[in-house]
Parts: sequence; C-alpha cells; structure tokens
Amino acid sequence: MGDMFAEYDVLGAVWVTIQLSVLGIIGAFILGTIVAILRVSPVAVLRGIGTSYVNTFRNLPLTLLMVFSILGLSFIMQLSMSDDFARNAFWWAVIMLSVYHAAYICEALRSGINTVPVGQAEAARSIGLGFGQSLREVILPQAFRGAIAPLGSVVIALIKNSTVAAVIGVGDSAGLMQIITENEGASLPMFFFFAMVFVVLTLPIGLGTTSLSRKLAVKR
Repeated sequence: MGDMFAEYDVLGAVWVTIQLSVLGIIGAFILGTIVAILRVSPVAVLRGIGTSYVNTFRNLPLTLLMVFSILGLSFIMQLSMSDDFARNAFWWAVIMLSVYHAAYICEALRSGINTVPVGQAEAARSIGLGFGQSLREVILPQAFRGAIAPLGSVVIALIKNSTVAAVIGVGDSAGLMQIITENEGASLPMFFFFAMVFVVLTLPIGLGTTSLSRKLAVKR
C-alpha cells in the first residue's frame, strides 16, 4: 500500500471522484427538478417531453452515454468542453452523470409530489397562485420533504456510478485502480482501500437521509 501511495496520485484520484460526484449531483438535481415540473405540467406537450426524457434515459446504459459523449459528441461532432483531453473527458462525464440521473431525480420528486394532498394545490389556486407559484411556494417544498429517502438513494447511486467515467479516460478512483492493476497486478489491500473510499462517501448519506426522512415525515 505504501508503494502505491508513493508511486500513484491516489488522493488526487479520490478527489476527482468527489468532484465528479458533487458536480453530477448538482446538475442532476437542477435538471431533474425541471423535468419533474414538466412531468406534472398541465400542458400536454410539456408532460410528453418530460415523460419521453425519463423513459429514454432510464432505459439507456450509462456506459453507452459516456462512450457516446467522447466518440460521438466530442470526436465526431467536435463539441469539446476543453482542449485538454483529461478535462474534456471529466466535463463530459459530469454532464452524462447529470443527464442520466436527472431521470431518477425526476421520478423521486414526482413520487414526493404525489404525497402532497390535492387540497394543497386547490388551496393555492384559490388564493390566486398560478401553476409556477403553486409549485415554488407550496408543492415542491413538501415534495422534497416527502422524497428525501428516494433522493438519497439516487445520490448514492450516482456516486457509485461515477466509476463508469473511467471508460472514457477520467482519472478517478476506478480509473486509477485499473491502471494500478494493469501495472502492478491485483491486490486485496488495493481493492479494500478503494472500496472503503466509496463506503465513506455513501454510508453517511444513506444514514443521514434515512434519519432526516423520519424526522421530517408528515403525519397524515
């Protein structure tokens, strides 16, 4: 293990994993919230767009999206995020993690919206709030509160799925582990270390969201 830390930038790879996860989570929450609003929109066309998005990205492999981002969008269509290959791969990985998991964020939020009593929306309309105001002031705050546990599960899945970025050359934990295995051979301490990295990253989120969902549960 000491030789591994001395020869390879292990902490740097862990830091890349953390960056990928945090940026992917932010992007997924923003995009997922937008898609969830489309899914519950009173406009049929917007509902169709939201439904198509969810059905499309929930049924595509994340690995395929990662490869498509580099081979299709970057190399063929010349849509590069950076002239540096490593940075370009990193930002495409962030985008694809966000786009892919936004579909799951959307469905988690929609399940939270479904827990909000219909009377809440009717009361909002009765005092003159429009659809957007009702969502912002009444429905979405309660939806996030009711969807804490499933949202936490999506966040954990995103962190673990960040390892897929290694297939396009991102130097995260999974990518470095592959390099070390190819150069030095497999070893149990190495696998244990990288496994513990993900346990440390995901376990507090699982425990925290479970505890928070119980504390904020709405008694009906």
